[in-house]
Amino acid sequence: MIRVLIADDSAFMRKVLSDLFKKQADFEVVATAKNGKEAIELTKQLKPNLLTMDVNMPVMDGLNALAVIMDECPTPVVMLSSLTQEGTEATIRALELGAVDFISKAGGSISRIDTIEEDILAKCRNAALARVHKTLRLPPKPAAVPPKPAAPTMKRIQLPLQRGGRPTAPPPAPAAPARNPLLRRQQQTPAFTPHAVSASGAPAGQKLVAIGTSTGGPQALQNVITQLPGDLPCGVVVVQHMPPGFTKALADRLNSISAIKVKEAEDGDIIQPGQVYIAPGNYHMRIASEGRKRKIVLGQDPPVGNHRPAVNVMFDSVAPVGRELVAVIMTGMGCDGCEGMKKIKANGGYSIAQDEASCVVYGMPKAVVDAGLADEVRPVQNIARAIVEAVKK
Repeated sequence: MIRVLIADDSAFMRKVLSDLFKKQADFEVVATAKNGKEAIELTKQLKPNLLTMDVNMPVMDGLNALAVIMDECPTPVVMLSSLTQEGTEATIRALELGAVDFISKAGGSISRIDTIEEDILAKCRNAALARVHKTLRLPPKPAAVPPKPAAPTMKRIQLPLQRGGRPTAPPPAPAAPARNPLLRRQQQTPAFTPHAVSASGAPAGQKLVAIGTSTGGPQALQNVITQLPGDLPCGVVVVQHMPPGFTKALADRLNSISAIKVKEAEDGDIIQPGQVYIAPGNYHMRIASEGRKRKIVLGQDPPVGNHRPAVNVMFDSVAPVGRELVAVIMTGMGCDGCEGMKKIKANGGYSIAQDEASCVVYGMPKAVVDAGLADEVRPVQNIARAIVEAVKK
């Protein structure tokens, strides 16, 4: 039995959801809350298996309540709000805070909730099985080092000779500053450029990192992407199961808090070092080679395993990269990515899987681990370091 708590400021919405759950043999509505403050109190008191929560509520909104709940009494949460369609940023923030999933009310209207009943029930059943964790506190994004101001130049001016006078002596040159060995070493270290040489001796950009994830992925990606260095000597491609529009908000959010650049992938993008490309919702993403360059190819061919984008599609396309590929599989329901990982390993690629303890849903990584395809199994907070070390090999 899934014991569910409903938090919504709309009395009509609380009744609609209550009636929906009460008609199901596997759900029990334990209570309803009118605002985020009540949701926190009832969650602590009743310890439900699942919480559905609106974003926009009085007294305390859903995002603030979610942050407290995930810190003090982690509970599977599905966000349900008319704001999630228009305010995709609020949805992405909720997923980063630990919400398992989200549902946008059809057309933003509560009167049309009946059109998405099956979607609500399916996502709530799946979310109730999720393993949620206390939100990890990440270190802040490293501050950018401001460019050094150029040293002022002294302009020498020759004054005209006066009759009977002597030439004016030029001013003495300023004494050269004492040499600092550390400063000299920093000045001699070449700045990172796309033509720099990677630790393996191969031209930068020859390596490639491919990441696949699903349920719980936005929070996992925040843990990983924000810890990658801005000068990572290769590109990173990501498939996150997510509807259209939300992948752009996810990419923009990660870009704003990461040292490495992050963007939603566009058809024809040339993969650059120090850049993360997230597949757009409703598009498969493949990586094609053009000489020494790699470019992104987007397509809307049929879903694979009910997913578009699908991790297997991306993994299949990068398998020929061979030993220069680092493939990462993270939290998610099902087994998307396992078949592609078999091809990656057959071509000599290196694989990293998220461990069970840190996964919201240990499905996709489990399939890879159980198949004996993982070279490393790491908790999510250590995956960025594992990627950097694998890229250097």
